[in-house]
Amino acid sequence: MTSTLPHRLPRQRTAEVAPSRTTPYLELDVLAAVRHFVDLAAALPGTAVHYAVKANPHPQLLRELAAVGCRFDVASPVEVRAALAAGATPDDLVYSNPVKRRDHVVEAAALGVRLFVVDSLDEVDKVAEAAPGSRVLCRLLTSGEGSDWPLSRKYGCSTYEAVEVLTLADQLGLEAAGVSFHVGSQQRDPEAWAGPIAASARVFELLRTRGIFPTVLDLGGGFPASHEEGCRPVSSYGEAIDRHLRHSFGEDRPETLVEPGRGIVGDAGTLVASVIGVIDRGGVRWVYLDAGVFTGLVETLEEAIRYRITTSAEEAAEGAATRPCVLAGPTCDSADVLYQDRMVDLPVSLCEGDEVRLLSSGAYTSCYSTVGFNGFAPLPTFLLDR
Repeated sequence: MTSTLPHRLPRQRTAEVAPSRTTPYLELDVLAAVRHFVDLAAALPGTAVHYAVKANPHPQLLRELAAVGCRFDVASPVEVRAALAAGATPDDLVYSNPVKRRDHVVEAAALGVRLFVVDSLDEVDKVAEAAPGSRVLCRLLTSGEGSDWPLSRKYGCSTYEAVEVLTLADQLGLEAAGVSFHVGSQQRDPEAWAGPIAASARVFELLRTRGIFPTVLDLGGGFPASHEEGCRPVSSYGEAIDRHLRHSFGEDRPETLVEPGRGIVGDAGTLVASVIGVIDRGGVRWVYLDAGVFTGLVETLEEAIRYRITTSAEEAAEGAATRPCVLAGPTCDSADVLYQDRMVDLPVSLCEGDEVRLLSSGAYTSCYSTVGFNGFAPLPTFLLDR
């Protein structure tokens, strides 16, 4: 698998025109997302870049990424169809959900998908029955240390369990293609790939002693967006990954792929909201927005993802005085509080009707929005036209 760098950047098309842009909404710059893909592909030469459709499945975004050679990471038949409709081929897809509905495996295979991720013996049996002859990757467990949104709770197995999983896959007529892992979303430490790469090399080595010869290493996602504390350049991630691949695999370097979502589309989006109320509660200033946990900002739960914030109040009065505030959403659910333990500094002059922009929010916002909790509509998307 090799990545394909684009020969051109696409001209951005205009989204459907709505009568007005009533907040909240996501403002998406597709061209910026394409540029992030180009940068990531350049930082990881020889590695296939599979955009994680779940991060933001906007059809125009998928079309423009496919047009410049990006592949896709999918987790359901709906995402498979979206990637194919965007111009991808089945060979461009990795079905990364380790535990899948049986009928979803059947449907994905019927659509041409041949590469599935598993992490258990039972899942190997399922894929062998539902998609015979497919290729499988076994997902290793990682700690998620260094990431803002760890992914270690639900999926993954040990090194030696992975050997057994892939051995069974081989016995059942599947191709034991290799190993996958994920170091956690918004991973701030480029060295986080060191341990999983070494563990993957150990799996490859043990399988070879059994006459099984894996060829693929899925390095997962984790590449960050520019949230509150910033992030290192993508080149530092590419350099660290290359160094650890050379150290662990030497001359037997496998085919590699990555599954970035936030790292491609995160910085390409801005969630635009309005202030609906400013309340003093016992000396603590609460600012309520018309967007919250249930309208696209679920990643603020436990204050895991902290977005950079600008407001129309500070733009109107440069150098305006600020004070710490609790930031909350519009629903009547008490969980709909964005930042309270670590309050945010907002202009003292901020008041009802002012605009608040949450930057680098292109990933996991519009797709996380509820279908209508409390009667609030799902978060719409508008594309920048330039």
